[in-house]
Amino acid sequence: MTAEERQRAIVGAARRSGSVEVTQLARTLGVAKETVRRDLKVLEAHGLLRRTHGGAYPVESGGFETTLAARATRHIPEKRRIAAAAADQLGDAETVFVDEGFTPQLIAESLPRDRPLTVVTASLAVATALAPVKDYTVLLLGGRVRGSTLATVDHWTAKMLAGFVIDLGFIGANGISREHGLTTPDPAVAEVKRQAVLASRRRVFVGIHTKFGAASFCRFADVPDLDVIVTSTSLGTAEAHRYSLLGPHLIRV
Repeated sequence: MTAEERQRAIVGAARRSGSVEVTQLARTLGVAKETVRRDLKVLEAHGLLRRTHGGAYPVESGGFETTLAARATRHIPEKRRIAAAAADQLGDAETVFVDEGFTPQLIAESLPRDRPLTVVTASLAVATALAPVKDYTVLLLGGRVRGSTLATVDHWTAKMLAGFVIDLGFIGANGISREHGLTTPDPAVAEVKRQAVLASRRRVFVGIHTKFGAASFCRFADVPDLDVIVTSTSLGTAEAHRYSLLGPHLIRV
């Protein structure tokens, strides 16, 4: 196996499972750990992976994004803390938008059940979880359902959103950077998110530290469009301060 073939195999494995480990890759590929580490360094330089201690995870750029199932296996404690802190931003909102993705699903689980609330979402998973709540009204946006995320997209979805004025939007993204703003690989998804940002009076971005500094294909909002950013303490203090200088209140949990 050439270095190029080996690196393609590594990227494929990372995208299928959501992350890879040096020890397991070395065993599977039949090479030394140091060889794998060199491969990961090359792949990171090419913007395909981001290295962690002992492994790497795929960077969601271009037309690639990890599946919802893969996202549900990574950084779970951090995502639960972020979701709980985001739900605390509800305030007196009577209508909320809950984005697609695993962390927004956790936000849905964290919303209070002791008050009336109208929830607008493109996520089938969020709608299914919240529809039985007694005092909730759940509006599922119509459109084409994407198999990877179980969320609706295309012009039907965006058109419905354009007709709403929503008190609070919980927004996710595949990447957020000070230079490129909030991004996602799919243009249809980006349009839905753009409309959600426009429709929401307050916007709360939720995402773990690995989202920061990453950029995908389609930009749908800028950092100053956000009111609050909720992320994990793994995002460094200095970098968090740089984002807060652009306008949003930044919460690290």
